[in-house]
Amino acid sequence: MIEVLIIEDDKRIADIHKRFIEKIDGFQVVGSAYNGSEAMDWIQVLRPHLILLDVHLPDMKGTELIPYIQQESPESDVIFITAASETNVVKKALRGGVSDYILKPLTFDRFKDSLLMYQEKRRSLETDGKLDEESIHLLWNKSRPAFSEPMVTPKGIDPNTMSRIKAKLADALNGVTAEEMGSVCGMSRSTARRYLEHLVAEQSAKAELLYGTIGRPERRYFPRP
Repeated sequence: MIEVLIIEDDKRIADIHKRFIEKIDGFQVVGSAYNGSEAMDWIQVLRPHLILLDVHLPDMKGTELIPYIQQESPESDVIFITAASETNVVKKALRGGVSDYILKPLTFDRFKDSLLMYQEKRRSLETDGKLDEESIHLLWNKSRPAFSEPMVTPKGIDPNTMSRIKAKLADALNGVTAEEMGSVCGMSRSTARRYLEHLVAEQSAKAELLYGTIGRPERRYFPRP
């Protein structure tokens, strides 16, 4: 789960960002800050994976927070969401290693595309070994090259087994639990769950927590249309 900190002086806009994030699998809002001073406290305590940062804060510029983030939470990434389009601001963001720069007013589609692209980049950096050319290209670009080859397979994920899981899931119109998938594919429940959760992470499947006849919740996985 990617933990997100929202830094935005307008509470209404911060709430909109939060609602947007709740619609995207794999992300969770862990806090909201409405000025620079408050943001520093949140950054130091939470060290979030991703920070959505506005430029115009009541007590400082969002660009002034970049060195602080790099020092106090170097593993945090930043996406600017702002109305500021001045060259000097964009230049500071670019040179500060900001992952994306979204101009207000924004649409949900633009917001979602940015976060999903970030999610994919982050996932590629979590693989062991070396990255292929496509993976490296993706880190600095927003589209895949036409000559692309398959992405690096995450450790512990066998392509042939994944193909079987995908095929079985595609037929499970009423969803399937990890235990059911394990039984069908001849593997343990934990192994089946690992493959199913990987499909959820890459947006190829979705998961819902449903309650069975005896009231115990079960996590069921469904194919995405």
